[in-house]
Amino acid sequence: MTTVPCWARVRGPLAPYAVTFRDELERLGYTPLTAAGHLRLVAHLSCWMLERHLEPSALTQTAVDAYFAERRALGYVNSVTGRSLRPLLDYLRCLGVAPPVAPAVPTTPVEVLLARYRDYLGVERGLATTTVELNVRLVRPFLLGLTGTGGGLDLGGLDAGEVTAFVLEQSRRRPGSVGRMVTALRSLLGFLHIGGVIDKPLSTAMLAVPGWTQTGLPKGLPDEQVTALLASCDRGSATGCRDFAILTLFVRLGLRAGEVAALALSDIHWRQGEITVRGKGNRCDRLPLPADVGEAVVDYLRDGRPERAQEGTAFVRAQAPYRGLTSNAVTTVVVVAGRRAGRGLIGAHRLRHSAATSMLSAGGSLTEIGQVLRHQRLLTTAIYAKVDQPALRQLVRPWPGDAA
Repeated sequence: MTTVPCWARVRGPLAPYAVTFRDELERLGYTPLTAAGHLRLVAHLSCWMLERHLEPSALTQTAVDAYFAERRALGYVNSVTGRSLRPLLDYLRCLGVAPPVAPAVPTTPVEVLLARYRDYLGVERGLATTTVELNVRLVRPFLLGLTGTGGGLDLGGLDAGEVTAFVLEQSRRRPGSVGRMVTALRSLLGFLHIGGVIDKPLSTAMLAVPGWTQTGLPKGLPDEQVTALLASCDRGSATGCRDFAILTLFVRLGLRAGEVAALALSDIHWRQGEITVRGKGNRCDRLPLPADVGEAVVDYLRDGRPERAQEGTAFVRAQAPYRGLTSNAVTTVVVVAGRRAGRGLIGAHRLRHSAATSMLSAGGSLTEIGQVLRHQRLLTTAIYAKVDQPALRQLVRPWPGDAA
């Protein structure tokens, strides 16, 4: 296997940027072999641009797609999608040489309406981006079902019957998520009524999805499974050190995946022994930092976190470019650890339940657990009373036995 990088010579319109781009790749933490691969792609692209008399300012998405279509046609099997050029394009855009990413322009009536709805949720309602995108995704099938054969969208004759029929259909196909879909659909219908698209406030005529709170049991993990999950991390490696710190935050503080991903270096207050948690609804809460959690985070920051990490988030990717982990990536850490420990599929939120049940078994009150989990209502925490067996035994009347 070749271990010495072979640096391609770049000629053509991208030649003036080859050396500085190589320096940028080194700054981002790419290995020499990986950086050399990027330079070979740059050299090939630059020759392609030279033949067509294109300058870097012409590197639009259309031009990039045309380049990769021809590269695939020539028989190349590596670096054949636009993702391969992302480091170069990001660099050239920072220099102001390549054109910025053009926003997606909606081309169908449904997408035009969804773009307006997206702006309404984000600007007027002030919802988080993730909530906005979830609402848009959930209501898109409803609007697509109303389009005519020519792709037109006429909502003037929309009535409660059509809305009810869609909800009933979704309840049969996706019974587990129909409640959230109804919430999004009610929001859309309110937006359409406010905007004058429909005459009647159909949101008030929607069927209510029956729901029974506090009916289930929290699905926390037993202590031995939590121990096996933590023990599955190879703390001698940078990735294992990172994963152990993430799992420790989950099982000790009950954080959500998005909260772990959003944890910044500036959110860890070492002298005070606290961390700032950026939670749902843009809330910021301070929690005590237990000693074992702090030690796990320190081990990662000292021995595992890349020095060339480009962002201020605590947990970053294991490979260059060292960007912060997303909430999905944090969830993947838990899923992979569960499989590695032989425990099957384990989600990140299940560790939040594990943290709560562990605090309960250690003598913590429901009020204290609610404070750690940052529940806004005590009723949300009350579900953990079902797993407090010592307390429940005091409430159960003795079995009459033979006396009955």
